[in-house]
Amino acid sequence: MSASKKTPLHDVHVELDATLVDFAGYAMPLRYAGETVEHRAVRTSAGLFDLSHMGEIFLSGPQAGAALDHALVGEISALAVGRARYTMICNPAGGVLDDLIVYRLADETFMVVANAANAATVLAELLDRAAGFDTVVTDRSAEYALIALQGPRAQEILAGFTDAPLADLRYYAIMDGVVAGADALLARTGYTGEDGFELFVSAGDAVPLWRALAGVEGVTPAGLSARDTLRLEAGMPLYGNELTTETTPYEAGLGRVVKLGKPGDFVGKEALTALSRTPPGRTLVGLVARGRRAPRQGYAVVTSDGTPCGAVTSGAPSPTLGTPIAMAYLDAGHSGELAVDVRGRQEPVDVVALPFYKRS
Repeated sequence: MSASKKTPLHDVHVELDATLVDFAGYAMPLRYAGETVEHRAVRTSAGLFDLSHMGEIFLSGPQAGAALDHALVGEISALAVGRARYTMICNPAGGVLDDLIVYRLADETFMVVANAANAATVLAELLDRAAGFDTVVTDRSAEYALIALQGPRAQEILAGFTDAPLADLRYYAIMDGVVAGADALLARTGYTGEDGFELFVSAGDAVPLWRALAGVEGVTPAGLSARDTLRLEAGMPLYGNELTTETTPYEAGLGRVVKLGKPGDFVGKEALTALSRTPPGRTLVGLVARGRRAPRQGYAVVTSDGTPCGAVTSGAPSPTLGTPIAMAYLDAGHSGELAVDVRGRQEPVDVVALPFYKRS
């Protein structure tokens, strides 16, 4: 493993005998007890994730909201204090540089959370795009650890460590609080299809907070592998798979995040406006395999006569559904029987609406 960076929880992962892999330059836990056990724990009780590799970039000042409106595809200035928004940063051609969550912490303070592999790119773009605005862009990634508690018991478990009014925290919202003695920003977004919370704390508070939460019966540490199958079941895109610089928000079925009507110009507006006027040439769909062999990223989707008509972006056996599932880009105009070319063998699949799983 060639990872050069470690999260504040690295020693904890080593103690737990996690399988560590290089992910975006960080040594990250792939699994602990096993991905299926961890996946099912999140669906039935609660899983604990180290997300400290993510980037936290702050914009502050009188024109912070206007700068983000110019830099991103969403209308960020319209966010209420204490709320969050899923959005994207695109290049001038409309290709996705990263998908982001932006939190409005105060009237003139926003926190942009970027994917680890793209954090440096997002920082550079925000610095460039905000140059003409009265705002300060600050990378505070090294200051923060990020711990996620996800699952149907997440609120019940977290309530044992904080007086913060968790029941009042809406989906895609954030508040200040103290958790297990640590000052924290408590967010409620999630990337698993379950209820849950993200805890932004100082790097020095990460280990005691993790140990406190992990000590509760029913809380299972969960790694990247379980996180991937959970988000796949929930139909959530992963940058580098469903989203790339060669992908537009419209192809990914996420055109709703592009606010063409917001005041002023923004990077990519001209291209995205043109793209919005015609149906995309390919769309992201769900596939359910009829057999037991799982479609994997890069496998071709083919018609009944073997003609390629798309490509798998993510695929795995689904622990919840008990069958292999995948997301794939499918060329427009194709219908009828489809299959995935799994190492030279055509495995029949059914096209289904996303997500595959939705919590009750």
